[in-house]
Amino acid sequence: MKTAVITDSTAYIPKELREKWNIHMIPLSVIFDHETYREEIDISAEEFYEEVKQRELPTTSMPPIGEFIELFEKLAKDYDAVISIHLSSGISGTYQGAVSAGEMVDGIKVYPFDSEISAMVQGFYALEAAELAEQGVEPEKIIERLNEVKKSIRAYFMVDDLSHLQRGGRLSSAQALIGSLLQVKPLLHFEDKKIVPYEKVRTRKKAMNRVVELLAEDANSGGEYRAVVIHANREAEALEWKSELEAQFPNVEFMLSYFGPVIGTHLGEGSMGMGWYKK
Repeated sequence: MKTAVITDSTAYIPKELREKWNIHMIPLSVIFDHETYREEIDISAEEFYEEVKQRELPTTSMPPIGEFIELFEKLAKDYDAVISIHLSSGISGTYQGAVSAGEMVDGIKVYPFDSEISAMVQGFYALEAAELAEQGVEPEKIIERLNEVKKSIRAYFMVDDLSHLQRGGRLSSAQALIGSLLQVKPLLHFEDKKIVPYEKVRTRKKAMNRVVELLAEDANSGGEYRAVVIHANREAEALEWKSELEAQFPNVEFMLSYFGPVIGTHLGEGSMGMGWYKK
């Protein structure tokens, strides 16, 4: 059985990796003043962060269901099945769009997968799926492996300004207000598919150190790990952090990634995160 792998643009998998592993990408969009830009196609992360300095923050939108149907029908010509991996259904309707479109197409079996997370941590699922698909592993077995990955996956991030999350409805007004009043940098994570505070931390440096402690709890318990440092237009800081982590954790394979336009709209420039899972 030949299986295709799709993820959406919020996984921010580098184009060369998508091409290497034959991962198909469906874009979400940002909308500036009624102008729609598909991220990773019409607008890059660098262009986005320049744009938001001069304009109002955009709104974001999920892919139209017709785009899913079109892609599934195209893949049906060469594949028997497709695994469609998407950002958390708790913050976007994208996963549900894949579910609905999958029920409307003939000739290909669609296996939608809710990553319950986003950014390159979501991308880890797509890479795992693509490697197995290339080996000819049955789609049901690939889904089993993704659910296995889900047990060890962790991701934490901090933002400079909670108002972006609150404005986009991804964090409650009360949580954002408390954070702003106390001048704290809450460490955030996904819980039950939603973004919620994990711990309250006073400074950015302390928040980053706390993430390292959480990584150490897992990485020092044995085994090989894959991890990613993710930044919102702070590449130099992220590279420095990655370099320090590589020296500290020889059993962890680190990547560098970014929060692109859609996720960057909700987190804001300057956000930093890290995610990992056991190989």
